[in-house]
Amino acid sequence: MIIPNQRHLFSIPESHAYLNTAYMSPLMQSVVAAMESGIAEKVAPWDYKAHQFFDDVSTARGLAADVFGTTPENIAIVPSASYGLQTAANALPLKTGQNILVLQDQFPSHIYPWQVRAADVGAHVRILPTPEDDDWTRVVLETMDADTAIVAVPQTHWSTGATIDLIKIRAALEKVGGALVLDLTQSLGAQPFDASDVRPDFAVAATYKWLLGPYSCGFLYVDPKWHSARPLEENWINRAGSEDFGGLTNYREDYQPGAVRFDMGEKSNPAQMRGASAALRQILEWRVENIAETLQEKTDIIATELAPLGLQAAKIRAPHYLGLRRTGGLPKGLLERLAERNIYVSARGPALRVTPHLYTSETDMARLIEALKGELS
Repeated sequence: MIIPNQRHLFSIPESHAYLNTAYMSPLMQSVVAAMESGIAEKVAPWDYKAHQFFDDVSTARGLAADVFGTTPENIAIVPSASYGLQTAANALPLKTGQNILVLQDQFPSHIYPWQVRAADVGAHVRILPTPEDDDWTRVVLETMDADTAIVAVPQTHWSTGATIDLIKIRAALEKVGGALVLDLTQSLGAQPFDASDVRPDFAVAATYKWLLGPYSCGFLYVDPKWHSARPLEENWINRAGSEDFGGLTNYREDYQPGAVRFDMGEKSNPAQMRGASAALRQILEWRVENIAETLQEKTDIIATELAPLGLQAAKIRAPHYLGLRRTGGLPKGLLERLAERNIYVSARGPALRVTPHLYTSETDMARLIEALKGELS
């Protein structure tokens, strides 16, 4: 189902054509109001009850679970994608001589933890070269071998928008006993994903892009088989019995059940949790498959109009994402000149990244197309 334009839910000036969701989404008015209500709790801390340290977190965890396609006990609250990926790197077994598969030009937060982990044990990080046909699935499957311990990939490549068939990757990993770790920051909330189908070992998404939420907040999916792994930090509220503030010095060795042990410290931030929850509620109301269908229509129009200028989208791409590459690259100062006209996109690696959302109007798209024709014709 195509969703009608939702700009009225945001505070975007009509003069601004913002097609840069992959950089950072604007906050909906409902998210701002929810965050303000959370800030108000800190204004009057004498009214803030002990149970509130848990209530907002529980609500956000449940909504995130619905978006991931799992149950709340498999979701942890994290401050960033890098926090979740480091949690995975610490938890997963890795032996000397084994390999970890990653993609060329992958986001660095999904590279550095694996490089350090591999160096610690004498394993190898294998960076797979960008395929000319954008078929990353084929490249991963062809490279995977009996020594592949971990495939660490996104669902959508952050510069080109190329997408990967995660279900095929998971099936192949079953044959070699490898783990699947996903950074979903550039896809969750805009591209269909179901943890029960993909069955990743760990999957993380920061909320400030396609989940339309606040910065310094994210969610980590942890497969139940890793629920007993060591968390990245040891904080009091993740231990069993932490609801009893009067008994916190009765130190406990056991944790709260499920993935809660992986929650970040000071997770009980009402502004963040309420803001994230408000955004997740709206995404669930729209339904991710409808968001994807609507954004596919927008990106198809843009890609078709810009193709004559030599701007080519990935051949296998996500519905919400355009990473437009051009022989000879992009003109110097292009982004700055577009911004002077209140047209906002970004460049990552070799690609002009155009990422609209439901607030993007036909006028916004026409302004971008016209401007690029003037710059590149």
